[in-house]
Amino acid sequence: MVKRTYQPNVRRRKKKMGFRSRMKTHGGRKTINRRRQHGRKRIAG
Repeated sequence: MVKRTYQPNVRRRKKKMGFRSRMKTHGGRKTINRRRQHGRKRIAG
């Protein structure tokens, strides 16, 4: 049997995809701005 790829974990998600971690990098800020322009309800994980 093959293990599924998505093994949810709140702490890991916040560390990798959270707002603060996005704001730390140039690319992350671009991501957030793109999602804002697109009109996303949630802009970060």
